[in-house]
Amino acid sequence: MTKLFKCLSVALMLSATPVLALDPLPQEKHINDSLRAGRIGDVIRKTCPTIKARMFVVLGKIEDLKAYALDKGYARADVEAFIKNPEQKARLKAEADAYLKQAGAVAGQPETYCAVGEAEIAKGSLIGELLRSSR
Repeated sequence: MTKLFKCLSVALMLSATPVLALDPLPQEKHINDSLRAGRIGDVIRKTCPTIKARMFVVLGKIEDLKAYALDKGYARADVEAFIKNPEQKARLKAEADAYLKQAGAVAGQPETYCAVGEAEIAKGSLIGELLRSSR
């Protein structure tokens, strides 16, 4: 698991509190979208030599995710189980990989990851907000 994904996962785990009638975590769109975006951004920054993480933004997004989880009221035990679940980790990784492939990233061709990263930055997507380019 990558460092950025771990940070987002830990932030989510530490911020959850119990409440009734919540969507199961694998179906909670915002949390899953945020974790997936973190994974995608991390893969891009590790593959493309001209793109780095915007760490202050990443830290801010982690705090936002903590606040969101607190507001939703997820139980700490449920969040821990979700984050540690190998099937959920594999699912999010596969979804991130599929997104990158669909966006044009090709394994072994760093420039394609750079192009995806630059496009995400230009769009102002959550993925793009996590990244900065030195181009």
